[in-house]
Formats: sequence, C-alpha cells, structure tokens
Amino acid sequence: MPQPPQGKNFTRGPSPLLDSSEPLVKSLYSQSGAARWAISQSQFAGGLLRSLGKRFQAAAPSRDRLEEYLLALHVEDLALTTACIEGSEAAWEYFVREYRGYLRAAAGAITKASRYGANPQELADSLLSELFGLMDGKRGERSLFRYFHGRSSLKTWLRTVLAQRHVNSIRAQRRMESLDAEDGEKPDLPPERVQQQPLQDPHRAHYLSCFTTALEHCLKLLDPADRERLELYYARQMKLAEIGRQLGEHESSVSRNLERIRGELRTLAEERLREAFSLSEAEIQQCFAYAAEDVPIDFRQLFPERKPRDSEANRKEPT
Repeated sequence: MPQPPQGKNFTRGPSPLLDSSEPLVKSLYSQSGAARWAISQSQFAGGLLRSLGKRFQAAAPSRDRLEEYLLALHVEDLALTTACIEGSEAAWEYFVREYRGYLRAAAGAITKASRYGANPQELADSLLSELFGLMDGKRGERSLFRYFHGRSSLKTWLRTVLAQRHVNSIRAQRRMESLDAEDGEKPDLPPERVQQQPLQDPHRAHYLSCFTTALEHCLKLLDPADRERLELYYARQMKLAEIGRQLGEHESSVSRNLERIRGELRTLAEERLREAFSLSEAEIQQCFAYAAEDVPIDFRQLFPERKPRDSEANRKEPT
C-alpha cells in the first residue's frame, strides 16, 4: 500500500477565527470521531479552517454565521480526510477498505455507455492515486483531499470528482476529433498550442437549464414544512437560530433537517434529470458541478413572497 502524503504544509494551531467558538469546535471534534485516527483537536481545527477559508474568502464571517456553517459540515468525513492528509495509516487503510469499491462502482455508472472507451477501474484508480498524492508513480507533495471541505458528504464529493474527470476526458477527446482534417490527417500544430487553447463546453448552458428546471419541479414535491425550511434559510436568508425560533425547533435540529432536505432534494433532482432529460450519470454530476460554480439559482424567484401566516396576520396587540 502506498505511503500516505504527509501534512507538512497543513494549517495547524489556534486561530482567532475559531477562538470564540472553541466549545463548538470541541463538540464537533468529539462528534467527528477524529480521535480514532489519532489526530488532535488542533489538527481537526486545521481541517475546519481549511473549509472556512474556502467558504469565506472575501471576509471573516460573524460568530453566528461561522457557527451556523460549522454545524452544517459533514464532520466525520472531514475528520477522515484530514487524518489522511496528516498521514494517518489507519485512516488511509479505512478509506481504501471502505471506498475503493464505491469508487469503482461509481466510475462504472458514470462511464456506462460511453463511446470513448473509458475504463471505469482505470478512472477510479487514477483518482485514488491523486488522493494519495501520487503522480506518475512518484510521491506528490499534497493530496487531492485538500479540496474536500465537508460541505457535502465524502461519497457525493468523490462521485462529482469522478464525473468531472470523465467529462474532461470526453471534452478533450471531442476536441481532438474536431481538429482532424477532412482527409483524416491531424493539423500540424505543436502540442503546446493544442494544450494552451481553452476548452469550452458547448453544453454548459443546457446543463444549467436542465438543473434549474429539475430543481423547480422537485421543490414542489417536498413536504410543505421542508419547503418552508429551505425558503427561510435560502430565500429569506434567516439564521439557524431565527428559523428555530419561528418553527419551534432547536438550532441543531434546524441544521440537521436542512442537511436531510438537501440530500432528499439532490436524490429527487438526480432522478428528474435522469428520467425527464435522459442525462447520463456523468452529465448529471456535471449539472451539479456547473450549478455550484455559477450559482444561477435565484431562490427568491423559486420562493415568491407569501402572505404572513394566519396566526401572525391575525395576531393583535393587547389593548
């Protein structure tokens, strides 16, 4: 088994960003099971900082927003990947044992019916090498896990990365085919010119349109209470504590419910894209990837203004 990459460049130690939320960090560390990989709370906090740095690049968040974000993370998966970055043999052995089969199965689903001769095992194993930090059989300086931030589950992230790898290879293959001359000979261009020309996906707008249409349809299938939770969080941009007060739920329950709803909504959207638009697994994952990049969704349009609840509208001040 290849030796895991070391985390010598990884962020460690205390940070002013997390100082005010130390009790929450301690709680998340306990929930994550990070101790089983023999990584310290400080190392785990480094993983949280890596995630926060990606999410809040422009300016540091308020304490409420920071804690709201932390509560929504998949901390068990983040602890596992942090341990892998830190060089934990036990963590790597667990990852290979639990995820190699999933990677190959997911790669098989993604490359199914591909006319480009993609080998699913090769696709999965090449990603596994990148996760180890191996390139061309040599030790790389850093693992691909540094791009996992815990905002989705590890399985969802791995599947998305596989799909992006596959779509990129298809784009490259299609582009090389388009460079073929009419007589079947390839134009006499130096390799560096071919590599430097940017790759544009002509289907990007179509994928985004499919995603938005599927999302609008699937939102209508949700339970009204779940739809309201999404509306309050995304369209009204209310904090978890505010939503909890309005719905009579604890803040942590609101966070867990939102995570559950996002998972259900993703499953529904994948089914809709598959059935209504006849998209392949790779195309479905590309829809999600483009949506995450462009953020084309206006939740205020998906959740138009409603009249106040009857209980609130009819509430009168005591005389």
